[in-house]
Amino acid sequence: MRDVSFECGVVSFADGSCIASFGNTRVLCTASLQEGVPPFLEGTEKGWVTAEYAMLPASVPGGRKRRERDSRSVEIQRFIGRSLRAAVHMDRLGEYTVYVDCDVLQADGGTRTAAISGGWVALYQALGSLAASSDRDVSELVAGQVAAVSVGIVDGEYVLDLDYAHDSVAQVDFNVVMLDNLIVEVQGNGEHGAFSREQLERMLDFAEDGIERIFAAQKKALGLA
Repeated sequence: MRDVSFECGVVSFADGSCIASFGNTRVLCTASLQEGVPPFLEGTEKGWVTAEYAMLPASVPGGRKRRERDSRSVEIQRFIGRSLRAAVHMDRLGEYTVYVDCDVLQADGGTRTAAISGGWVALYQALGSLAASSDRDVSELVAGQVAAVSVGIVDGEYVLDLDYAHDSVAQVDFNVVMLDNLIVEVQGNGEHGAFSREQLERMLDFAEDGIERIFAAQKKALGLA
């Protein structure tokens, strides 16, 4: 697994922020609290968490990347949003929306899993601010710790936290999201062929081991270790 770290407090005006680094992949994650919720939640006293994802123009090699909101970005930000909502007690949040923005500074594979893992760190800080403003403990709002990692099979070998070189040739490629010791979501397919149930279970074991390491790095960054 690549070196993983989270640098907190990198944006002064956000309620929570960090730069998530997974090897050469670096993602800026910010969390911003705002009063009000989407129309379908108005009057319910429940909150909401939503996410946006983008790759900055110089985040990839080969010249400037155009700023665009394509179907890939929309799919990824929905994935991030679903993953982070699993970490929040919405019914205790009140009618607040937390906007988590994930901007890829540099891409070398695993940007969506880095965004989810860093997004949780930024989200935790924002929920801590909200809890403090109402004399509550952050544990009343946070349902658990969320992190994500990629895992795959490359040339017959199991690989954890794929960089671009591995990802581009992987026979099988999965993204796994966990809330504490529970699985939130698994995305994956056989890029160049099928795979067995035994292989799937082994990949999940690898992913769980990797996520434990990410959990430790998240806690260290937040001073919870």
